[in-house]
Amino acid sequence: QVELAESGGGLVQAGASLRLSCSFLGPTFSWYVMGWFRQAPGKERELVAQITPGGSIYDADSVKGRFTLSRDNAKNMVYLQMNSLKPEDTGIYYCAAQDMRTSIYDYWGQGTQVTVSS
Repeated sequence: QVELAESGGGLVQAGASLRLSCSFLGPTFSWYVMGWFRQAPGKERELVAQITPGGSIYDADSVKGRFTLSRDNAKNMVYLQMNSLKPEDTGIYYCAAQDMRTSIYDYWGQGTQVTVSS
């Protein structure tokens, strides 16, 4: 069983930075692709970025050049550094784990709120 816990959200002004952290509790962190999703009010949940165990990264176009995803395989942690935040980045951010054997995001954190004021 895998448990994920996010931290680091908050209320900031446009242009500010935040760093989200996700702790992975469970066996074999290296089997999992780790992703960050967000859901804005009234919108579908969307993939923001994901990182493979080997460090290959996918970023959504909306965050390219502003957000940086990283993972520490020794500490079972994933980080999302968010710079130059915009009001449209507002939403609940979820950490998720995708089993590489199934390619399905099976495990989700409880989410952390990010609010960017203009």
